Amino acid sequence: MSSEKNRNEKVRLHTRNKNRERYDLPALIKATPELKNHITLNKYGTESVDFANPGAVKLLNAAILNHYYGITYWKFPDENLCPPIPGRADYIHYMADLLAESNFGTIPTGDKITCLDIGVGASCIYPIIGVTQYGWNFIGSDINPTSITSSQHIVNSNASLKGKIECRLQKNKKDIFQGIVGKEEKIEFAVCNPPFHSSVEDAQQGTRRKIMNLSGKKVKTPELNFAGISNELIYEGGEYKFIQNMIRESESEKFSKNCFWFSTLVSKQTTLKRIHNLLENMGANQIKTIPMGTGNKSSRIVAWTFLSKEERKEWRETRWQKLKN
Repeated sequence: MSSEKNRNEKVRLHTRNKNRERYDLPALIKATPELKNHITLNKYGTESVDFANPGAVKLLNAAILNHYYGITYWKFPDENLCPPIPGRADYIHYMADLLAESNFGTIPTGDKITCLDIGVGASCIYPIIGVTQYGWNFIGSDINPTSITSSQHIVNSNASLKGKIECRLQKNKKDIFQGIVGKEEKIEFAVCNPPFHSSVEDAQQGTRRKIMNLSGKKVKTPELNFAGISNELIYEGGEYKFIQNMIRESESEKFSKNCFWFSTLVSKQTTLKRIHNLLENMGANQIKTIPMGTGNKSSRIVAWTFLSKEERKEWRETRWQKLKN
């Protein structure tokens, strides 16, 4: 029995992740009946979702959110990226652990905790998980007005999210925190899944590789509407340039003391050393690299703070000490 469980358990996921075990397809189909039309037999002869079909993947994620997180409405334009829920949940759980490290091992929960999602997108996924799992409040920022409208509609359509998530439009594409975080606002942590392609060609090449891995089929022109999601995938200079700009702005007088932990996903191992060097040069007081693994893909979170030990202690005592956990 234990060996069977080990085979079915996704041990690379965080221990609090709701999807460490194989998907309960009957329960997911009950939550989202349309999913039944996209169940196929995989190469091992067992029932599985057709992961090469974007529509099937979107339905699977909607079913996961419904069944495991109580989210009954999760709709957004098809041209926007559909986030894989287990990986997104891991990021939130690891940030919860990071807060716990500064709070005597206890995760601070509830609506006194405020988090920022840089690039909330149309799906609002990080705030959804943070609110439903830990009761936190979220600010979601994005440069795309359509994405902001979509995410806010998801919030307004789910009772558990109402009043917990505020979506804010970033009007200046060059800014990250400016225009989003108020002068007196305090943020426990910021999360970010930066665009990691430097051009449309680079993004298409990545998509071709993904389709090949999922279906074994070579595709010359991937079916992606880059007009709709270019800001989610593409940034001039790629992942490193975006993170570089984020770090430089986080170090500014306006924001360095407003946020306990700044963080970002880093998909490319090759950029990690450059990011650490930049953070050290900028005077970060503490830098953390947290490895993540979902499926066959490895990634990592880089988190940093400009708060001194004394400032972190004061933050804990004034904002977390009286919280009920």
